[in-house]
Amino acid sequence: MSSRMKTLYTSEVKKKMMDKYKYSNVHQIPKLEKIVLSSVTRDAVVNGKVVDSIVEDLTAITGQKAVVSRAKNSIASFKLREGQALGATVTLRGQRMYEFLDRLISFSLPRVKDFRGLNPKAFDGRGNYSLGVKEQIMFPEVNYDKIDKVRGMGIQFVTTAETNEEGRDLLKMFGMPFREKK
Repeated sequence: MSSRMKTLYTSEVKKKMMDKYKYSNVHQIPKLEKIVLSSVTRDAVVNGKVVDSIVEDLTAITGQKAVVSRAKNSIASFKLREGQALGATVTLRGQRMYEFLDRLISFSLPRVKDFRGLNPKAFDGRGNYSLGVKEQIMFPEVNYDKIDKVRGMGIQFVTTAETNEEGRDLLKMFGMPFREKK
């Protein structure tokens, strides 16, 4: 069974992108390659158990087991040791990626207090978009009573687009609520 976003991409988005940018080949049409969620905290240096709660939260949000992120170098002034757990990361592809995108746009972003739209300038120059979230409790999968501390996370949308404009149009056609430029 195909997700709603995958069906939207194949039936509408591809056609609109082809008409707008006049690609000569269907393989040139940008697509969403992966979504990466990551959360790292300074508290993990002092208390190693914090990473377990980050892994639990990311696993609940995505439905996929999170991978622990570790320090590459030791930094004495930060009391950081090489190999010490600092946070967690999840990379979503395929079906899970489209289902997460659907939940993010339909449920999670509308739950954010005083939400005025996403920053349309957070692209990297190659059509990939980064979004910072201040609270993990905006996701309905996270049980508010079981969290030890409110933490933020980064969400990266990796596309095959060549330019920021193509990437922005692709995500906008999926329904990402970008703020209007002033």
